[in-house]
Amino acid sequence: MFEGLQDRLQNIIHKAKGYGKITEDNISDMVKEVRIALLEADVNYKVVKEFTNKVKEKALGEEVSKSLKPGEVFVKIVSDELTDLLGGEAAELNTKGDPAILMLVGLQGSGKTTTIAKLANLLRKKYKKKPMMVACDVYRPAAIDQLKQLGKELDIFVYENGLNNPVETSEEAIKYAKANGYDYVLIDTAGRLHIDEPLMEELENIKNKVSPQEILLVIDAMMGQDAINVITGFNEMVDLTGVILTKLDGDTRGGVALSARHLTNVPIKFMGTSEKMDGLELFDPKRMANRILGMGDIVSLVEKATEAISEEEAENSLKKLQKGKYDLNDFLNQMKQIRKMGPLENLLKLIPGAKKMGLTNIQIDPKQIARIEAIILSMTEQEKKDPSIIKASRKTRIAKGSGVSVSEVNKLLEQFDNYKKMVKNMMNGNMKLPF
Repeated sequence: MFEGLQDRLQNIIHKAKGYGKITEDNISDMVKEVRIALLEADVNYKVVKEFTNKVKEKALGEEVSKSLKPGEVFVKIVSDELTDLLGGEAAELNTKGDPAILMLVGLQGSGKTTTIAKLANLLRKKYKKKPMMVACDVYRPAAIDQLKQLGKELDIFVYENGLNNPVETSEEAIKYAKANGYDYVLIDTAGRLHIDEPLMEELENIKNKVSPQEILLVIDAMMGQDAINVITGFNEMVDLTGVILTKLDGDTRGGVALSARHLTNVPIKFMGTSEKMDGLELFDPKRMANRILGMGDIVSLVEKATEAISEEEAENSLKKLQKGKYDLNDFLNQMKQIRKMGPLENLLKLIPGAKKMGLTNIQIDPKQIARIEAIILSMTEQEKKDPSIIKASRKTRIAKGSGVSVSEVNKLLEQFDNYKKMVKNMMNGNMKLPF
């Protein structure tokens, strides 16, 4: 996400760090480049003007002029102002109801129905409680069937009442949730191609009937500056508590994310990062600013790892590595766990200094990972535990069994050996990370 903006801002930051002294002239040059980068990213021009004025004012202050590393102070100023522009602090979700009621609204095509399923899945994982979804989009063909299919896929209950009145369906769903011990009720409302009176009247009636803790607008991040008018329109009618930006993994320039909070005062609470059912993340302004500036997002990386890999499993692997007992069974298990964290190329981008290390352009073919699994599964238990016994005849047998070439078997064995050496060096303090 935001690749064009990232490249421009990282070049500016690299230049800033090279200055031994910050002057009014070079600050003006850098601020001008920041302004161009933001405008090219489709950020609202009023937001750009205010942002760059603040950066310039702070950069010309005493803190920068007296600093031994003025370039780094300039980077911090840009980072802080970017965080502030995105909302400052992460906006927490209100889940205090019994059950907590979350109403999702939006235009057709924004990905609302898919997003409600992703949100239900995330809430179940995050809070370890019981969500249910309510099908109230009675106008779009197959909307109810789509939600039911997603519910079946995730094993999350969907309450539906056919094409009956959505207001009555919402009210009945809340009663059902209370009677059956559900902690969250997520209501999928109808959308339209544009904001109109019948749509808003129906949403207002649902809101007044069930009093949701959250009214979240699902909006397509690729929509451009028209998104600001959509957020404002919905907010005036139903008092939004937050926004969910979808398709941030697509070809988006970033303008909506960087303009929305500042212009509408409605916080961005979640962002869609992939089409998969786990492709929804909490929106944290500080972390997002770090990603945009190429500083990585270690917190998100750790969170993903914690979800996929238990502390006990991680500890066992570490002990085996320390004792030299780590084998190909352990390597295979770790690969499977890492795959649960999402596409590997996306994970690499969260590492600080990823661009400098050339990690952002790496494309990892899922089929290649499947081939590695096939090679290991074609080995005997003895071979997995002691790869050193795998000589020519064994390699030929393993290659035939897994449908690959002998050179691929050799490559895997070499990678496994290098991985063990690298981890051992890091644990012994003989290797520094490149950031």
